[in-house]
Amino acid sequence: MGTADVEAVWRIESARIVAALTRFTGDFGLAEDAAQEAVAEALVSWPLTSPANPAGWLMATARRRAIDAIRRRTALQGRYALLAADPVVDEEIDPDKIDDDVLALMFVSCHPVLSPEARVALTLRVVGGLSTEQIARAFLVPVPTVQARITRAKKTIAAAGVPFELPPAGERRERLGGVLSVVYVIFTEGSTATSGDRLLRPDVAYEAIRLARTLAALQPDEPEVHGLLALCELTAARFPARTGPDGSPVLLEDQDRRRWDFSAIRRGLAALAKASTRGLGPYGLQAAIAAAHASAPSVEATDWDRIVVLYEALGRVAPSPVVELNRAVAVAMASGPAQALAIVDELIALDRLPGSHLVPTVRGELLARLGRRPEARTELELAARLCANQRERSVLLRKAAALG
Repeated sequence: MGTADVEAVWRIESARIVAALTRFTGDFGLAEDAAQEAVAEALVSWPLTSPANPAGWLMATARRRAIDAIRRRTALQGRYALLAADPVVDEEIDPDKIDDDVLALMFVSCHPVLSPEARVALTLRVVGGLSTEQIARAFLVPVPTVQARITRAKKTIAAAGVPFELPPAGERRERLGGVLSVVYVIFTEGSTATSGDRLLRPDVAYEAIRLARTLAALQPDEPEVHGLLALCELTAARFPARTGPDGSPVLLEDQDRRRWDFSAIRRGLAALAKASTRGLGPYGLQAAIAAAHASAPSVEATDWDRIVVLYEALGRVAPSPVVELNRAVAVAMASGPAQALAIVDELIALDRLPGSHLVPTVRGELLARLGRRPEARTELELAARLCANQRERSVLLRKAAALG
């Protein structure tokens, strides 16, 4: 077995291993370190001798590393004795307990005491099984920065005395929102990269979908979990048509809808149906908007009036300037650019999205549709200057140049 095999097993089993070790040691940082040491040992030994049970091998090796570390901490001899008598590797281990452990691991990784950046890095590391190098590539930051975030996160969790347990029922739903927001941040970075020379980072987005599926399996009665999964599936369904052969962006109206992933659309619609059981929350409403696009044969045949209503509902339950901007785009398609321009100009007057390239992008498009070409060109040029993604910037500059 080679490096790719080790990485594949680790990606599948990492959450289970770290979660089980954390429960038995009571030390999240120690568990994660021991698991990483086991992976390093696997990279050396598996090419020479392939284990019959790779996941069990990793669990057993990580357990030994944890015991060795605890042995060195003389103050924890009592816990060492407990560990030695209560093995982590057990073929009859209760799968329901493992599920609870993995869910608890997600709550710990997304704990409010951590910074947003630390939550993302730690979740990808301990739940997703990504290496620091992979996380650094995904978010275009230096490897030492990611390493520092993970190290600080583990120290913060230890210093704050964060328990490895599921939050009490009374606060679980509130804390669940924090977990969902981390998965959503990971997905959005993959679906439209904030910087760099690629519009999409599908590997990042698909990792978020994997996390969302895990969460949906662990929390099947939470509608918003299914809402987020639906949103991710329906958005990712358009990935194959969103870029050309050279990686350049293809706008929605120009996409070949035959290239959309219809299996992902079916999965997304099924998840949306589960999300709809008790009324749609913010993620469910966004998923319903994505479903309206996914179900339409063309831009012209899209039910824009329904999308406007959905954005209005989203603006009431989760108000934000980005929601208002997206509502303006839908209003332009449903009722014309003049009404939409008034919404955008109000956002500008209130300085709701300072420094964002999205506002001049939308304003430029609306002005162009109204025939105000010089103003439109100025707005699109401004948007290009503010845009950090090179692919998006090139599209904006082409549009500005076409306005003469």
